[in-house]
Amino acid sequence: MQRSLKFVKHLPQFGVEPTVITVDPDQAAYPVLDDSLAADIPAAVRVIRTSTFEPFDSYKKLTGRKQVPYGGFVGESKTSFTQRLFKFVRGNVFIPDARRGWNRYVLQAVAELLAAGEQFDAVLTSSPPHSTQLIGLELKRRYGLRWLADMRDPWTDIYYYKELNHLSPARWLDARYERQVLEQADAVLVTSLSTKRLYLSKSAALRPEKFHVLPNGYDEDDFRHPSAPPQDALLITHTGTISETYHIGQLLAACAACSQKYPQVPLRLRFVGKVSPGLQQQVAEAGLQAQTEFVPFVPHDESVGYLLRSTVLLMAIPDVTNNLAILPGKVFEYLAAKKPILCVGPLGSDADTLLTECGAGRALPYDDYAGMLARLERLATQWLQHPNLDLPTQQHANYSRRALTAQLAGLLTA
Repeated sequence: MQRSLKFVKHLPQFGVEPTVITVDPDQAAYPVLDDSLAADIPAAVRVIRTSTFEPFDSYKKLTGRKQVPYGGFVGESKTSFTQRLFKFVRGNVFIPDARRGWNRYVLQAVAELLAAGEQFDAVLTSSPPHSTQLIGLELKRRYGLRWLADMRDPWTDIYYYKELNHLSPARWLDARYERQVLEQADAVLVTSLSTKRLYLSKSAALRPEKFHVLPNGYDEDDFRHPSAPPQDALLITHTGTISETYHIGQLLAACAACSQKYPQVPLRLRFVGKVSPGLQQQVAEAGLQAQTEFVPFVPHDESVGYLLRSTVLLMAIPDVTNNLAILPGKVFEYLAAKKPILCVGPLGSDADTLLTECGAGRALPYDDYAGMLARLERLATQWLQHPNLDLPTQQHANYSRRALTAQLAGLLTA
């Protein structure tokens, strides 16, 4: 959501007048909500909010859960029969996803705009949920509008896809939708080179020039406050969702060993956001419970504050298929915070390449205990000399939301 939000914020600066069609928040259901981000929407931008039809109220009633699941039921390692049933239904009835019930309301809203004489130079659909791309597909067919498909993540190759237990007909239909979107969109925006290569492999009819790599980024306005790393502890912070799938067990063990070797360095861990019970148990088993703080979900601006009040930042790439292309959006905010980054994940991945480019670190393979301990010991030694380990690099400036929106504006008006 932040990607689209920041585009809308900055597009007027480049002569593009966006009209936003989104869902009525009173009718939608999400795992988490951050109302503070609405302040980024320029007052002059028209926002049309529509009705929707989603099955999540039924999910909450039948499972007894207060929140709807994350995409692919990520982080739900222990599930009841009812939850497993919902996962099966999600994978085989709601194709490509359970948000598809919104589409007809969007198509109706666009039809009313066009009937009233409105004219638009282009349509931008951003996903996931990938059902949103079917809106662009239909608008292209009905009205011949120029259509840009913004594909933030893989579709049938997303790392949790197999967990949805698709039967053969569902897999076939989902792949067909994916191929139709890629072939019929006028342009496809992706967030990394690996994702571009992945989508290009889907059809012989696709050409590289149709794809444009437009990474995620950070908003300079979010980093107005100065960095303020603690002086009394080497504080390692992770923000966002994390579970056992991210395989940071060896890093936790290395943290414990580093603490024992350097007792004069108060090493602390802080997780801000959703942390699975299994990972919290791993923290306890590593003997780090007393050194670790768990902070529930906070608004985005508070999350940035936690980054700035850290010594080092922790990022982990889930240990799943096709994870070389996983490039979490938060990595750009990590870079903007100018902190050393401990990244647990595969070497040669898009994340590893980006961190190397910006001089913020290298990826540490999941089983590289020795490498993790060595990195932590170097950080501890540096901290003893000076507790502020902030980096002097400015390479992250290439990924400001404003600079990336300038590129988007060029594509929209081409």
